[in-house]
Amino acid sequence: MIYLQNISKVYRTRNIETLALDNINLEIQKSEFLSIMGPSGCGKSTMLNVIGLLDEPTDGKLILDGVEINGHTDKALAALRNRKLGFVFQNFHLISSLNVQDNVELPLLYRKVSSGERKKLTEEVLEKVGLSHRRKHFPSELSGGQCQRVAVARALVGKPEILLADEPTGNLDSKMGEDIMNLLASLNKALGTTIVMVTHDRQLANQTERIIHLFDGRKVN
Repeated sequence: MIYLQNISKVYRTRNIETLALDNINLEIQKSEFLSIMGPSGCGKSTMLNVIGLLDEPTDGKLILDGVEINGHTDKALAALRNRKLGFVFQNFHLISSLNVQDNVELPLLYRKVSSGERKKLTEEVLEKVGLSHRRKHFPSELSGGQCQRVAVARALVGKPEILLADEPTGNLDSKMGEDIMNLLASLNKALGTTIVMVTHDRQLANQTERIIHLFDGRKVN
């Protein structure tokens, strides 16, 4: 379970303060598929970054599986991200000089997983996203939807408990976007992965189990 208790985030630049999150309280259950909606600048991505341990809240507590995260060292936070979290972004961030298999394997290299285990895990996750037949292709040889599937596979290859997706269909046409949403929903059901997705698209949000609305950094439902 993910628990945000009175979370606030203030960005300070010289003498200017910007309140990005204002006293957020939220519980996200294990295996839930949750979307965070709101207009541009409302704090959606900041909230996702706080949950993803990429940004530290100014006030409040973040609790993951009963463990309070506040006060952890950068090394401890990196270890938690590596073990528990996977990330999918609007831009695919694939390395153009690496083929599909090598792009997906990359997070496992940082974990010092053996070559044989890397190959096994990569084959399993590429099968799940329907791209096992394209594993030797390069990003330039794939469609946008296929590149996003590779990004999803890369996020899942380490078997994270939580998948964080920031506008994962934002650069795709409606058909490809629908395919990615169907993929995320099927993986949520098949693997029990908790998914937290940021979107401004009501139609996409309606496909998730629960919708949280943000406005000016405040949770309004």
